Amino acid sequence: MFARVINPNATSLSENVTCRSTSTSDMQDWWYCWSWGERMHKADDPAGAATKVARVLAAVGE
Repeated sequence: MFARVINPNATSLSENVTCRSTSTSDMQDWWYCWSWGERMHKADDPAGAATKVARVLAAVGE
């Protein structure tokens, strides 16, 4: 599953954000990830992830 995020003022600016788990030793972490799989932000901070996505999808001059 993913969330498709689109800048309504510039619809060509969009991103598919997923949430994935990673296992390290006995700990399991969840991360928001960019469409190409790179980890963006820990899942326990959705506002931080939203801020990153908003920055990336902002049209020049917004």
